[in-house]
Amino acid sequence: MKVEEFDKAIARGEISPLYYFYGDEPYLLERAVKRLQELVVAPDFRDFNLDVFYGNECKGDEIATAAQTLPMFADRRLVLVKRAVELSASALETLTPCIADPAPGTCLIFVGEKVDQRKKFFLELKKRGELVECKRPYENQLGSFIREEARGLGKRIEPAAAEMLVYLSGNNLSELAAQLGKVATFVGTRDTVTVGDVREVVSDTKVESVFDLANALGERDLARSLRSLSTILRDGEAPLMLLAMIARHFRQLWRVRELLAQKVSSPEIARATGINPYFLKGVVEQARKFTVKELTAVFEALYKSDLALKGGERKPALTMERLVMDICGGRC
Repeated sequence: MKVEEFDKAIARGEISPLYYFYGDEPYLLERAVKRLQELVVAPDFRDFNLDVFYGNECKGDEIATAAQTLPMFADRRLVLVKRAVELSASALETLTPCIADPAPGTCLIFVGEKVDQRKKFFLELKKRGELVECKRPYENQLGSFIREEARGLGKRIEPAAAEMLVYLSGNNLSELAAQLGKVATFVGTRDTVTVGDVREVVSDTKVESVFDLANALGERDLARSLRSLSTILRDGEAPLMLLAMIARHFRQLWRVRELLAQKVSSPEIARATGINPYFLKGVVEQARKFTVKELTAVFEALYKSDLALKGGERKPALTMERLVMDICGGRC
């Protein structure tokens, strides 16, 4: 089961007695557990009906005993096992009968990074409960994530505003959710989050400087690019992360440049590249400033910069400055 399917199931009130959440996205893992906890155990009764264990610190019989204990003053209790991937083989063996015959009044939750469906424990859990994958979304899925988060806050977010939020906050889900929460508070009773709202609230983050740098490079504005670069490095942004974001921007410019050469219309370019129409005009204008030969040289410069940074360059700021000058100064 994907985490999106899990969200829909619990929204319908369908709660399984057993869950194993796994995957590479901590925010989705934490959010899923929090939602279940809120549904299963009322805050006033958590002292009686909520037990939390850690896989590297407990034995299987401790978890089994808690899972088989009747709830007090409520219909259900919740037993949560964090770091479940660190449960010993003997603990999994002890818990397997408990998994095969789950207690009706308990919701037993395991949270780990991965599962091994060859093991009897996981085979039984899959029969009686749910294995829920919390996988980090791809970049083109971030818009859906933001819209879902906005709905949870009682808001609708414009597509361009969602894209702006990604530009300004990056692809870290925890950061995206935190910034969206600030924007939702800012808009107050209004139903819709706009681009202006996002820029007003998120404009102070250092990621906006990266956004500005990418645009300055695309416009071949050397003075502005060097100012943005200085601000970003002063604020502690990792040069390799910065390099990756610049490369992403120029991949986008190259794709748009190819489509322009094919005389593709603006609406078709937006559909082919996934660029929101709100941003498309600026990206097209930047793409026109580079020939294919120049874009090839840009990526050669990006590759050399990547090798220098990964090779232990003692002055990474100089590497980044040379890259900026190569792009804006016509050497690319």
